[in-house]
Amino acid sequence: MANDYPAAENIDELVRKAALGDDEPTRQKAQREIRDLASERGITPASIQGLYEASGKELYRGVTVPAINVRGITYQVARAVFRAALKHQAGAFIFEIARSEIGYTRQPPSEYTACVLAAAIREKFQGPVFIQGDHFQANHRRYTAEPDKELNDLKTLIRSAIAAGFFNIDIDASTLVDLSAPTLEEQQTQNCLLTAELTKFIRSIEPQGTTVSVGGEIGEVGARNSTVADLRAFMSGYLGLIGPGMKGISKISVQTGTTHGGVVLPDGSIAKVKLDFQTLEKLSQLAREEYGLAGAVQHGASTLPEEVFKLFPQSGTAEVHLATGFQNLIFDSPHFPEELKDRIYAGLSAKYADQRKPEDTEEQFIYRTRKRAFGDFKSELWNLPEENLRPIGERLESSFAAIFQELNVVKTVDLVARFVTR
Repeated sequence: MANDYPAAENIDELVRKAALGDDEPTRQKAQREIRDLASERGITPASIQGLYEASGKELYRGVTVPAINVRGITYQVARAVFRAALKHQAGAFIFEIARSEIGYTRQPPSEYTACVLAAAIREKFQGPVFIQGDHFQANHRRYTAEPDKELNDLKTLIRSAIAAGFFNIDIDASTLVDLSAPTLEEQQTQNCLLTAELTKFIRSIEPQGTTVSVGGEIGEVGARNSTVADLRAFMSGYLGLIGPGMKGISKISVQTGTTHGGVVLPDGSIAKVKLDFQTLEKLSQLAREEYGLAGAVQHGASTLPEEVFKLFPQSGTAEVHLATGFQNLIFDSPHFPEELKDRIYAGLSAKYADQRKPEDTEEQFIYRTRKRAFGDFKSELWNLPEENLRPIGERLESSFAAIFQELNVVKTVDLVARFVTR
């Protein structure tokens, strides 16, 4: 294993080429170089499957894995994650990006992986790095109109993600659940069919020696809360479709009261959410005891009050997805340049005026829309001055450290080493 690390300015320049290079060949060359440098230093994309199988066997308890959606300035944000991880000996954490985020942030999987691995190199992290495709979601409208095309689009995305080192894929066909159907089994039919089809596809293309960790979802986030009966109906249909000889999902995403990004009030603040931890605990316990899964997964948690995070490991939650709260720390930071923020908000207001709801205040519209700045103003955000980036990064690092502590993933390096094979 190589112990020498490239000079900071060299890796900084290389990752810049990987994300902002003038043309695709330049970006791809830089991305390959970063993958090679990382591999030489014992930094490898990995599947969390072994850890989750151990959870399903109850070989450890009381750990909830944070899955962190990094929407923009990915290299700098990932550096803050790795700094927090190194300080607290955390090994059980995931970087992820959703299908929709890949589009509006203009970060293809190969670029995302390169930015994360470059951050690991820069901070001298070593070990497995878990990178996940979050909400690889079937669009209900497109699937209804052209199911074969939507299925093929999802397969194309999954193929490119796995090639880039995304060895953790969350399939989200919960958009196809039909709550008007008379039985729970019928409500989950299309969800089961598509999740099984994509599981089989993943197994057919995963690298030899790697079992991609696959997640399923039974309740669309923002809709009605999931139930134990929903979980049983889905698992019965899904397992019957994949058959006994194939490795199935390792976890199940559920709805227990959250909404992606939170509910925005007219003044731009976030409404308080009453999360149903009792249901979350029941679903996690059932998932482990009856199906050998790691447990339930909670989406839309980053805007919850910090004091509730300790309840996730107490309730046996396998994984928590976190996104918008970190985005808020960037845009709302006193160190974010006001001139750039004004320019971004003006640009978003003009470009996405057709997405403004009649009842929206300016604060509500901007809050929902500013995630698109990571793509529309990608170069400007990458080029934030160091005097701005440094304190923003320090604040993010503090937030990641607090979450690692609350979710009980501190000192999990040895736990990961015990159960994860790269």
